[in-house]
Amino acid sequence: MKISFTTLGCKLNFAESSALGKTLIARGHTRAEKGEEADICVINTCSVTDAADHKDRQMIHRIRRQNPHAILIVTGCYAQLKPGEIAKIEGVDFVLGQDEKFRLEEFVEEIEKSQISNFKSQVFTSPIREVEDFHGAYSKDDRTRCFLKVQDGCNYFCSYCTIPLARGKSRNPSIATIVEQAQEAIDGGAKEIILSGVNIGDFGRSTGETFLGLLESLDNLENRTPYTVHPTPYRIRISSCEPNLLTDEIIDFVATSKHFAPHFHIPLQSGSNEVLKIMGRRYTRELFAERVHHIKTVMPHAFIGVDCMVGVRGETAEYWEDYKAFIESLPVSQLHVFTYSERANTRMLEMDLYIVPQKERERRSKELHEISAHKTAAFYAEHEGYEATVLWEGGKGESPLMYGWTENYIRVSCPYDEAKVNTFERITVRQTAPADIPDDTQE
Repeated sequence: MKISFTTLGCKLNFAESSALGKTLIARGHTRAEKGEEADICVINTCSVTDAADHKDRQMIHRIRRQNPHAILIVTGCYAQLKPGEIAKIEGVDFVLGQDEKFRLEEFVEEIEKSQISNFKSQVFTSPIREVEDFHGAYSKDDRTRCFLKVQDGCNYFCSYCTIPLARGKSRNPSIATIVEQAQEAIDGGAKEIILSGVNIGDFGRSTGETFLGLLESLDNLENRTPYTVHPTPYRIRISSCEPNLLTDEIIDFVATSKHFAPHFHIPLQSGSNEVLKIMGRRYTRELFAERVHHIKTVMPHAFIGVDCMVGVRGETAEYWEDYKAFIESLPVSQLHVFTYSERANTRMLEMDLYIVPQKERERRSKELHEISAHKTAAFYAEHEGYEATVLWEGGKGESPLMYGWTENYIRVSCPYDEAKVNTFERITVRQTAPADIPDDTQE
């Protein structure tokens, strides 16, 4: 059968879709080509905000229009949180929760056997907080980078967030398992591995190991016995890591490691200590600032991306100005801005606090985006003339240019050269216009 995958949201979703696709292809199925109608369409959804839910619904309708005769399967976070809502959407045949997602092969086999064209929105979900299994995955979005899933779920239950309800409890595989998957990816040609998860700093909860232990093992692949890693270099990036879990020991290790990139993505969410308490975050802004300054002390050229949320309940005008001033004071490189939206089954809805009007939320978001653009442009300007190592990617369509990323996440370009694709090159960074700088949306 011809199967198409559409994935929304985080890199974890993309890794899982990739793993599911590989399993189906190994069973003899094929991927539908672009523009070709599929027999089965799988939509792997996100539900981090109301805007994400809206995009999910739009995508479901679009895929149905493009594939009027296909079986339509919706899975992912939106399917776990609101299966009944999805089942009411015309044209949806199956709704699979997060754990059921990994039984996709079984559902496809049943569909193939039955030859039924309409399954009338069958829903399959289970209590995700009771799930203990970890389903490994990694994806290659091109021949260059690999997004490796090292952890899933979260135990934090921040007052505004539904991720623990959508992804379940924090869990992980063993270091040995991840090392084998990283080995496989490198042997397959990947030159850069991005460690992905929901709360990756919590790694080890299931196995009694530590996140630092994982990093140390991945930094030493070429010295494993038996020797199987290609002698070509590889690079590793750490995706979003909570500031209370990003210890000085981890930062110091990255600074002296052989393969880890000087690139960090750290969730702040608010620069007001009062709002951080309302949100149920596990750190103060003073601790966050300490982490940022320590990174810059041991790795002056490091790129630091920061997750920021605006407009949560209780974020008064006074707290907002305090938050904004704190952000402006930090030597960070880019902000990934989220606008708060009310989410069912979260503690914040039970709090009798000031509610930020929607237009004010949008205004604050715009202000942070402007601050982010200024900081990113300044970071690039500071690195003009900097000697760096770039990993070149393939060309995009008919563009005469090819692009790549330095170890500290500076995007560079040069005339397209097929021989350079998926290779490292030592370069001198030249001036890059702010318009050419993409948003840092690894996680």
